[in-house]
Amino acid sequence: MALLHVNFFSEALGMCVACDVILPQRATKQIGMAAAARGDKHPTLWLLHGASDNHTIWQRRTSIERYAAPLGLAVVMPNAHLSSYADMAHGGKYYTYISQELPEKMRAMFPLSDKREDNFIAGLSMGGAGCMKIGLNNPQNYAAIGCLSAGAVNRGGIAMTSERRARMIMTYGTEDVSTRKGTPEDVFGAAQRILDENLPRPRIFHSVGTEDFVLPSARETRDFFQGLAGNPFDYTYEEHPGAHTWEYWDEHIQDFLRFIGLAPVEGIRN
Repeated sequence: MALLHVNFFSEALGMCVACDVILPQRATKQIGMAAAARGDKHPTLWLLHGASDNHTIWQRRTSIERYAAPLGLAVVMPNAHLSSYADMAHGGKYYTYISQELPEKMRAMFPLSDKREDNFIAGLSMGGAGCMKIGLNNPQNYAAIGCLSAGAVNRGGIAMTSERRARMIMTYGTEDVSTRKGTPEDVFGAAQRILDENLPRPRIFHSVGTEDFVLPSARETRDFFQGLAGNPFDYTYEEHPGAHTWEYWDEHIQDFLRFIGLAPVEGIRN
């Protein structure tokens, strides 16, 4: 696998941005690690960070490169700062950047597949809510969504400190998030719109620790999707022992990679 640190200009944000990319690389002499690629265009996981971190954190705190290698899977990890992956009321248009501009820029630079069946989006905490928002508002772009330690909207269980209140106002303005019907923030509305308009339905994997402070928000999301007749999103919900920690995310991102059903590349030599 190749690890690339990419800096480029974002038109949506009007500033230079950073993004880390793991690219499949065929290798026959690499010791201790499978190294594979599927073809000219790589299937891609768009992997989102949480509120206290940035684009470097997944490769610093997990073995995501090692997990992706035998699958021939590219991984794109953008920096979204403290944006909640939103077009902020008082800040940058991070929803537009991540959902629209970033895939275009990355596919222009790297051999990434643009086929829906080859694209997956996942994240933890703020990034878990972000991937639900982006995935369900753009269902034509993603085959599966992986939400770790989050709800579709992270509300229950999170104390409204003065710092968090300031962040909420900076992100959403003074309007209550729950009243933003018809916008990308209305994630449950986006899911219902997929059903009403018979749009492509991303499969959803949802995992949270039983000691995690976001558990109430995760269960609210669980109740919504489990209340849809016939499980139209192939929604899988799991609770495991654990808290809001990298030990949990390192373990259960592997569950999501199994969930997407991308078979390991055959004939790898190492």
